[in-house]
Amino acid sequence: MMYWIIFALFTTAETFTDIFLCWFPFYYELKIAFVAWLLSPYTKGSSLLYRKFVHPTLSSKEKEIDDCLVQAKDRSYDALVHFGKRGLNVAATAAVMAASKGQGALSERLRSFSMQDLTTIRGDGAPAPSSPPPPGSGRATGKHGQPKMSRSASESAGSSGTA
Repeated sequence: MMYWIIFALFTTAETFTDIFLCWFPFYYELKIAFVAWLLSPYTKGSSLLYRKFVHPTLSSKEKEIDDCLVQAKDRSYDALVHFGKRGLNVAATAAVMAASKGQGALSERLRSFSMQDLTTIRGDGAPAPSSPPPPGSGRATGKHGQPKMSRSASESAGSSGTA
């Protein structure tokens, strides 16, 4: 854990120092050597830096860090409650608006399927214009668009006409 804390501090410092020190000869090689020194179990560089600089600083500021964490926890809870209430209000308003607009659209849709509308479209007693049935709709037609009758249906029609 000490290595990762030191490495995070090094990475943060490196972001700013790269701008000014990248022209320095062997700068990148020194950075690689420093990271190897931090990581090596023989030199224990990260442990040395942590115990010498980081731990004493954290120990002296422990009370302030704890107070800051408690305040952040309280503020985050208050922010969660505040934004939760706002989110519920927005959702409720959106639901009411959708219901009010949806009711008008639903009544329009239902009105368009009423019998009165269908009779005015067709006209009273006038045959409705029909489009030809799609191919393969199950109804067979002859040459002139007349429905074909099956043999048994034509025979029964012929026999009923003669009797």
